[in-house]
Amino acid sequence: MNPLDFLNARRSTPSRLLGPPGPDEAQQRAIASAALRVPDHGKLAPWRILRIRGEQRLRLGEFLVRRQRERDPATPAAVLDKDRERFAFAPVVFTVIARPVPHKVPEIEQLLSAGSVCLVLLQAAQALGFGAQWLTGWMAYDDGVAAHLGLAADERIVGFVHVGSAREAAPERLRPAFEDRVSDWTG
Repeated sequence: MNPLDFLNARRSTPSRLLGPPGPDEAQQRAIASAALRVPDHGKLAPWRILRIRGEQRLRLGEFLVRRQRERDPATPAAVLDKDRERFAFAPVVFTVIARPVPHKVPEIEQLLSAGSVCLVLLQAAQALGFGAQWLTGWMAYDDGVAAHLGLAADERIVGFVHVGSAREAAPERLRPAFEDRVSDWTG
């Protein structure tokens, strides 16, 4: 496939449509290794990847239910059920964690580099024939979840990239037109 055709065919597979088999250990290493090659001004590597696999996915779901009840004891059962299952579908979830470092390179550039890790994880997984979705949700911004996952005080979650086999084709959505988003600067 032409590389541009591959990029133009990219779409997210909803995490609820992902299941086994997931990438094996060698494929996970290949996916993550590709993502570690993102642009990185200053060669700071201001990010890291935490894999969530196997039974740990279900344990994280149970923790999310407890944490959500702490945040709001009146949370409806349907919301708690959704939180319980968030990580239960895709066999592997790559959690991208930004850890900006004090440097002349602005923090925003370091965060953009971490976001690039998420995008390349998606593309690499799809290049190997897997479905993938980059998600955040309340749990990406919650201090209790960050502590539970072992993040340091100066780290934050940029995204959870769910990877597995698509149980059905990913839906297409309307994409912005070139003419609507690209203009020429005329000085």
